[in-house]
Amino acid sequence: MALLVKNLESGYGKLKILFDVSLKVEEGSIVTLLGPNGAGKTTTLLTTFGVVKPWSGSVYLGDVDVTHLPPHKKVDLGIALVPEGRRLFPEMTVVENLALGAYVKRARDKVDDTLELVYGLFPILKERRWQKAGTLSGGEQQMLAIARALMSRPKVLLIDEPSAGLAPKVVESIFQALKQLRSEASVLLAEQNAGVALEICDYGYVLENGQIVLEGAAGDLANNEHVKKSYLGV
Repeated sequence: MALLVKNLESGYGKLKILFDVSLKVEEGSIVTLLGPNGAGKTTTLLTTFGVVKPWSGSVYLGDVDVTHLPPHKKVDLGIALVPEGRRLFPEMTVVENLALGAYVKRARDKVDDTLELVYGLFPILKERRWQKAGTLSGGEQQMLAIARALMSRPKVLLIDEPSAGLAPKVVESIFQALKQLRSEASVLLAEQNAGVALEICDYGYVLENGQIVLEGAAGDLANNEHVKKSYLGV
């Protein structure tokens, strides 16, 4: 087991967002968290990563309880987050942004190898490596955000809404790259675009109003009547 989230509850101030959320990510798998806007997908990732403090429940990285560790400690142990909105350093070059992702010791020792990995996944980043991140297209910025997270050599990669605001062709390119990550990291993907997410994931959870209402293998979810009607437009 790469990641286990058990009975997670959290929120902001007095507003409770997550209600008893449990999910797991197997080694070398891609798991998607589907749901409408405001369902709690981002809060699930932020609480798992430690940006939002859990009210109750637990988070395990492998056999290690990381529930109450701060984000930088979780990065040290092998969890990385690609936040919604990318959060790049726009005045820094592509390669400078990538170097910032490799600040943990485990990653610093393998910078050259990891650069080759991310350039293999996203060749355009190698072409643009001396360009300022703020001048990249939206799709290229999303690729850079994922690549920067990979520079820390994570065991588990949390990715929040990677398709947001991108053209279908760009989304397809990014998701095809994510499929190749299985040998490098397990992935938990929060995504509104159920169609593309279910094409690449192994297992999925449907989150509505802060609760898991449905789960199953990707093929089963794609054929589920509720998913087809609410998320696939079928």
